[in-house]
Amino acid sequence: MTHTKTVFVGLSGGVDSSVAALRLIQQGYRVVGVFIKVWHPDFMVCNWEQERLDAMRVAAHLGIPFLTCDAEAAYKNGVADYFVSEYKAGRTPNPDILCNREIKFGAFLDFAKTHGADFVATGHYARRIDVDEQATLHRGVDESKDQSYFLWTLTGEQLNKTLFPIGDTTKGNIRKEARRTGITTAAKKDSQGICFLGHVDIPEFLSHYVDLTPGDVLNSDGQVIGTHVGALVYTVGQRHGFTLHTSDTARSSQYVVTKDIERNTITVAPTRPHLKSHTHVVLSQSVVREKVQVSEEIDAQFRYRQSPFRVKVLEIKTDSLVIEPIDSVETPAVGQSCVLYRGSLCLGGGIIS
Repeated sequence: MTHTKTVFVGLSGGVDSSVAALRLIQQGYRVVGVFIKVWHPDFMVCNWEQERLDAMRVAAHLGIPFLTCDAEAAYKNGVADYFVSEYKAGRTPNPDILCNREIKFGAFLDFAKTHGADFVATGHYARRIDVDEQATLHRGVDESKDQSYFLWTLTGEQLNKTLFPIGDTTKGNIRKEARRTGITTAAKKDSQGICFLGHVDIPEFLSHYVDLTPGDVLNSDGQVIGTHVGALVYTVGQRHGFTLHTSDTARSSQYVVTKDIERNTITVAPTRPHLKSHTHVVLSQSVVREKVQVSEEIDAQFRYRQSPFRVKVLEIKTDSLVIEPIDSVETPAVGQSCVLYRGSLCLGGGIIS
């Protein structure tokens, strides 16, 4: 008797995960829809009840079982608390990457295994391609929606347990497929941001956990030219969120080039800060799923949607890498992720130190 593989699909209440579940049913899997309940602070309004209801309706339309995975504690400890602690330390974390690492491929994957699932699946725009019975991670074919950047933390073991059913299709065609099959989320707008922030900006959110003290904005000569709400909340390269004394409306944009947490100052300049070519960049907490050689040149991204640039690998250790950009590139924010590629193949990445 042939064993039908069971897949737990993270149903978020959006169109992407809905079509992911539909496709897996069509491929012959036993599919279970799972809504992942995450944490949000008491002072914020989060519409998770509506999202769960939308996910439940999709499951009913598809005729599949529906479960709820309670990941509140994991989200609070692994995502929200880490987010706050990184900002306190003067670094800039990426909450979407944290959520994937700690929740979708952490708490949710553990939940699925406990309930006998063979795989988990999500609506990410990324592709799994098996080579010699090992899963590899590739960019999604829709370049404008590719989400492989947010998945760099997956280990080989996690990737082998994960399916990405919609990564070979454009977003427009996913919506068409949902409409053809009567899925209720076909026209639903994409979610923006993350639940624990909602429509509140980062300074307002952090003000509930950190004492933010207004401070001085300096120019490159050290002169005070404005004020800010608290040096902790700014990111290198940011060009808004602070006030300059001058009323010159023709003034060029000013970008944060450095911040001093102890002195509570930020320094701005009219051009974005750049790393010179061959500057060493250290990546900590690294995950590298593919074989990479010292002195090899590969592609890298410091930010989501950034055009890939070439780097040389200088050093490889168990949980860290040292790379250097071949040409000048925008200075990254400490705490953000650098993701490494060879063509469409996502090799892994690390946290910029």
